[in-house]
Amino acid sequence: MRTLFSTALAALVAYTSAECTRDSLKAISADILAAQIAGKPLFPSLGETVKYTENRKAVNISKSILSQPLAVAHNRSQHDTVQCATFSEFIVTDAATPHVIVHTARVDNATGKVGQMDTISTGKGDWLFNVTGTYYWASRENWGPIDASKRDSRAVIQAAADAYCDVFSNKSAKVPWGTPCARLEGGSYTGKGVATDSCNVGVPSGVALVNRQYVIDEEYGTCDVILDFAGKAGQIGAAGLPDSHDFRVEGGKLRYVHTLSSCGGKSCM
Repeated sequence: MRTLFSTALAALVAYTSAECTRDSLKAISADILAAQIAGKPLFPSLGETVKYTENRKAVNISKSILSQPLAVAHNRSQHDTVQCATFSEFIVTDAATPHVIVHTARVDNATGKVGQMDTISTGKGDWLFNVTGTYYWASRENWGPIDASKRDSRAVIQAAADAYCDVFSNKSAKVPWGTPCARLEGGSYTGKGVATDSCNVGVPSGVALVNRQYVIDEEYGTCDVILDFAGKAGQIGAAGLPDSHDFRVEGGKLRYVHTLSSCGGKSCM
């Protein structure tokens, strides 16, 4: 009986995991976008029990940024079929409620529903916040799918993201800088639209980017990393700035970098 039960359980887990397809993840992304626009956080693909953090702190999802109806002017999503996770970037240009938001969602294999969400929400007063600039530049970039023959592996994409994050505390880190490459930090943009554009324009020294959580999409060459900027390793949200770094990798080299940092009501401008 125990053997039969174990076999059935293994089959159920395998079946549930197999259900994590790009299409199922796209449906979750669509649910999250609709929830944000409507200000109704209890969307159809959300599990009955969900672990939700906003700017690295545990929050009741019913009181989260998702409970605020926001007119999303620009959105982009990424889908990680290996981890069964999604990433969404929302830009809200409305003068009364300007925001740039990153949502990541992770599916619970036991239920097939979203069991964890982590959000970085930025607005007026946050690091280099300028939603007009963010919208202008983000809407002009090409984050489209990469031809199958030219796609990088998950390992290469994550290694590029990690190298960039590592260089803040280790200047010997070998970052695969691409040319051209453009970095969008808040509303500040390094690109000038020329072939020599570079993301290697300097970063602070002696700063640990820790407690990294990844969403990787090989089809789009992307890796989002939610982390603590100048945080304490192993203590999520205990110190530093809640942060998202989203990377586009082409041919093993960095092409785009988007960064969001919430000041959490502190003065960090």
